[in-house]
Amino acid sequence: MKFTLFTFLICSSFIQVLHAQIKEYVPESKDKTAPKEMIIIEHDTLVVNEITLDEVIVFQPLRFESKSEYKTYLILKRKTRKVWPYAVLAAERLETLNARLEQLDSKRKKRRYTKRIQKYIEGKFTDRLKKLTKTEGQILVKLMHRQTGITTFDLVKELKSGWRAFWYNTTASLFNISLKEKYDPYSVKEDYLIEDILRRSFKDGVLDNHDPAFEIDYLDLVELWQNKKTEAQQAD
Repeated sequence: MKFTLFTFLICSSFIQVLHAQIKEYVPESKDKTAPKEMIIIEHDTLVVNEITLDEVIVFQPLRFESKSEYKTYLILKRKTRKVWPYAVLAAERLETLNARLEQLDSKRKKRRYTKRIQKYIEGKFTDRLKKLTKTEGQILVKLMHRQTGITTFDLVKELKSGWRAFWYNTTASLFNISLKEKYDPYSVKEDYLIEDILRRSFKDGVLDNHDPAFEIDYLDLVELWQNKKTEAQQAD
């Protein structure tokens, strides 16, 4: 079944007011006038220029227990890369909308601007969102939470009434899609794999890098799941 029911929800979620910030990393510029460190050895003076190195993550080779596990990972990678641009768009549009609404001085102007943004997004992306499968739709819901820090359920709740959000979530449950789903790579293995896919895709230049709305330490995450795997093997 295609992900048709929640096309309106995702598009509508783009226009809600929330405190989501996209933080881009900007490397510090080198100050050529900064004092140089000098080391004196046996009356000889050595001038040492300060060197700042960017942090580099060395990704470990992926290992799979079976061909089936490897195939599952490849499918997850394809689906994650497919829906990532929509999650990024959601966060960016919400941030832009918030900034613009703060400049408007009347409710009428705010409503008109909100409707205009909604029509633009729906006109440009509705047809694409309709083609998502239910699995891709659930991944999108998770990534929406990663990028905005708020669940799709709460986004809908802000747009509509609490009852309407409850109804949407109940209907979604019939198709194994939860709008309350959070992105939790520290507890859910699939979310950890999604985060791994994103980080590797950022490094390879396949996807544009956008930081999450909340802190995710990738190295700690890898270590955590390696320890879990070791403990499971020892238990067997």
